Amino acid sequence: MTVTSVLLALLALQAKHYLCDFVLQNQWQIEAKKSYLKAGGLVHAGLHAVLSIPALLILSTQPVLLAAIPAGEFVLHYHLDWAKARIDSAGGWTQRDKAYWAVFGLDQLFHQLTYMAIVVIAAGL
Repeated sequence: MTVTSVLLALLALQAKHYLCDFVLQNQWQIEAKKSYLKAGGLVHAGLHAVLSIPALLILSTQPVLLAAIPAGEFVLHYHLDWAKARIDSAGGWTQRDKAYWAVFGLDQLFHQLTYMAIVVIAAGL
């Protein structure tokens, strides 16, 4: 495992996150996150999981890892997004509120920490 491959995998996960959260995500997905197990939230988390596979292939070709890591990411990503939506809803916060942005930033931090953990696991570090 090289530093270059680790950094390339992190870059790929960052690009995937941008695509899934800011380009491909639509209002149906955003609204669904407020209700547990609604299809839109599941689709959103599923896109994240599936599109992480190319980044994983930079670090590993082990079938168990290529299945287990996206499955774990799916579960974690879904629950992070659901929790964020519930917290915003309970607080009555919108994009005009400072608390909304604090929770948004924390959500994004947790996703980035997830990617760091994925790289550590996939690279066997």
